[in-house]
Amino acid sequence: MKKNMGTIDKSIRIIIAALIAILYFTNIIGGTVGLVLLVLAGVFLLTSVVSFCPLYLPFGLSTCCKKKE
Repeated sequence: MKKNMGTIDKSIRIIIAALIAILYFTNIIGGTVGLVLLVLAGVFLLTSVVSFCPLYLPFGLSTCCKKKE
């Protein structure tokens, strides 16, 4: 897998995942919506750790900084 996520993209995903987790575990959001958002937060964390988003692939997107050669 070639990395296709930049630092800012990863940071935003981690912040969103943390906010969702905080809202879920403090019972501000719950039920089915809470569980779906919690799973989405897990996906955000996983993609941030591996620096690869499979949804970017079909669209040819990349938020990585291009290295100067």
